[in-house]
Amino acid sequence: MSEGPNAAERRAELAAGLARVEERITRACDAAGRERREVTLIVVTKTYPASDVRLLADLGVRHVAENRDQEAARKAAECGDLRLDWHFVGQLQSNKVRSVLSYADYVHSVDRLRLVTALDAAARRRGRGPVNCLVQVALEKEEAGEGPPGEGGGRGGVAPGGVPELAGAIAACQALRLAGVMTVAPLSGAYAGRPGVAFERLMEISRGLRQAHPAANMVSAGMSTDLEQAIAAGATHVRVGSAVLGVRESLG
Repeated sequence: MSEGPNAAERRAELAAGLARVEERITRACDAAGRERREVTLIVVTKTYPASDVRLLADLGVRHVAENRDQEAARKAAECGDLRLDWHFVGQLQSNKVRSVLSYADYVHSVDRLRLVTALDAAARRRGRGPVNCLVQVALEKEEAGEGPPGEGGGRGGVAPGGVPELAGAIAACQALRLAGVMTVAPLSGAYAGRPGVAFERLMEISRGLRQAHPAANMVSAGMSTDLEQAIAAGATHVRVGSAVLGVRESLG
């Protein structure tokens, strides 16, 4: 298949972006006394075409993420011949679960019991292996109370106090696998503007979770602007978009 007249130039841009991010991850691991292999790079390709995913795969990327099902489903279908792990990182509505499970290997945004039920039912219907699920933790909700997980609000996530119940519900489902926890550095509350402290709090939550669920050792944290702080705290996966692909155009 022809890559088009600008493919070589775009490949060079992506290669340069990947090299810069790789250097940042390596330096951060060295500073934290960690091995580079302890951190997995997930490239967030939202708003970019399937042709970029193909170029990234050719450059060695194996983990890609999307946050909108309509775009992700189309892109995953176009790249179905590639050996990739697809991560869904956006807020997930229950009526989109069946579609998301047609391509996603990991769902990072599990934040309510109703979603757990929908994911389990859809995964069982598809007869597929266990779906890797992460509990999305909203650290900005810590001050607002520690009640049980509900429908959530804002950009998603369960308060830290709701993590054990939600994690237990995931672990009890045969069609789901409790993989770990995820967060986005808060824009409000006590952790606003303090991503390092926020990620350290997430690691505390992860350690508590692993006491009951030892295999739930995935910690998804850190993006283009704060991946170093996430790695210093102990993140196992960083989700990087613009630092690799460039500044995204407006969705309009």
